[in-house]
Amino acid sequence: MCGIVGIISGSEVSNEIYESLLCLQHRGQDSAGIGTYSGKFHIKKGHGLVREVFGRKDIGYLAGNMGIGQVRYPTIGGASIDDLQPFRVSSPYGIMMAHNGNIFNFWQLKEELFQKDLRMVNSNNDLEVILNVFAYELSRFKLDDFFDSICEAVKSVHTRVKGAYSVVGMIAGKGLIAFRDPHGIRPLVWGRRTVNGKTEHIFSSENTMFAITGFDFYRDVAPGELVFVDLNGEVHTRRITEKEFHPCIFEYVYFARVDATLNGVNVYKSRLYMGENLGKKINRLFPNLEIDLVVPAPQSATTAALSCAHELGVRYSESIVKNVYIGRSFIMPGQEQRRRANTYKLSAIEVEIRGKNILVVDDSIVRGTVSKHIVQMLRQNGAKKVYFASASPALKYPDLYGIDLPTQDEFVAYNRTEEQICEYIGADLLVYQDLEDLIEAVKRKNDHKFSKPHCAYFNGDYPTNDVTEEVLDEIEAIRKKERQEDKLKKQLETN
Repeated sequence: MCGIVGIISGSEVSNEIYESLLCLQHRGQDSAGIGTYSGKFHIKKGHGLVREVFGRKDIGYLAGNMGIGQVRYPTIGGASIDDLQPFRVSSPYGIMMAHNGNIFNFWQLKEELFQKDLRMVNSNNDLEVILNVFAYELSRFKLDDFFDSICEAVKSVHTRVKGAYSVVGMIAGKGLIAFRDPHGIRPLVWGRRTVNGKTEHIFSSENTMFAITGFDFYRDVAPGELVFVDLNGEVHTRRITEKEFHPCIFEYVYFARVDATLNGVNVYKSRLYMGENLGKKINRLFPNLEIDLVVPAPQSATTAALSCAHELGVRYSESIVKNVYIGRSFIMPGQEQRRRANTYKLSAIEVEIRGKNILVVDDSIVRGTVSKHIVQMLRQNGAKKVYFASASPALKYPDLYGIDLPTQDEFVAYNRTEEQICEYIGADLLVYQDLEDLIEAVKRKNDHKFSKPHCAYFNGDYPTNDVTEEVLDEIEAIRKKERQEDKLKKQLETN
């Protein structure tokens, strides 16, 4: 999962790209990059948080009225500077891109591009495959209308690239492009503002930066749609490929910031409804359960926990405190790093907890590392009983579309019953949200344009219809190999 942004304006954009990436920092903390265009490309990228990668001189260097940026947490590729976005190629015209998503036929396409199309992919980042497919196809289509040529190139991307992706890019001397995979799995929103009588545009993973940059929400980029804004400000749009819309439901569960609206769904309201539905299930299954406090696992579960407490008629208390200067452990590379982060990012308020029956509400349970730590921490601070509830169902299948959900045997729910998971995390009771109730929470009272969100990590129903057992086995083998190589690398660094 990553965060992307692209802006085309009548004035310098680097500072607004920087501000936008700060608003998207929750979507990726491994690296950040910005590219701009002012008759030539300028680029700066590096490891770390946005504020660590860019200084005042960098913003001054990144000249131009058109630019793109990305914050990254890797689902493919390593820690090399060669794997950081944005990427650029010099032909045709000069193209630079950034994306959010994951391409699961990356290795196949990398080889195909080299052998068949005579283009070298130099990194292990899947965006470079998208960029080279697009560039190769654009070089083939020299139609009278340049927008028609771009459309043909994007159509080829839709045909050749398997997975999920939202892309922002720049074509030198031409303009800004934004496009989305045919199923719209990864989000991409479009904002506009008027300055001196001219319309300016922003495309981003979320609309969280619109207010501070003066943009108004216009609409979502549709699944399979291409938007091209030329250097004169003219807008060209076309739905290139039409397939069933399947946005990722985990955006609403965990990834998106609570003040975002994606695909017509308000994240805050959807999380309120998740908590309400969870509370109803607890009341139905355990009507006489004695609960003194409902406590959220900070911070993406706070909204669901609040409405769950209201539904149960129990006091809500933020008795677990998170150090906000520690990154989101879910997207940290490596189990050991996640475990260590959990020990020093969370603490408990003993005076609230001691002697009470606590219901902890979390957004999800992935590996069980955080859940186990929270239960132990609450018991150490005097909790009488600790119940645990997840606002989403049990995660059982790997994700191939941009979320680094682990290999199947890393899930705490792998080959375990709910009772065994409860015992593993050390809780007195465990309750999972039903998938039907989760979907209802996301779709309730929203102006959504989809009937069925992507939920494959819960039920194994992959929306692109090209995920076979062979594909899953191949991806799992690659991920295990990457994890082993990462582990050996860290061991060598510490020796």
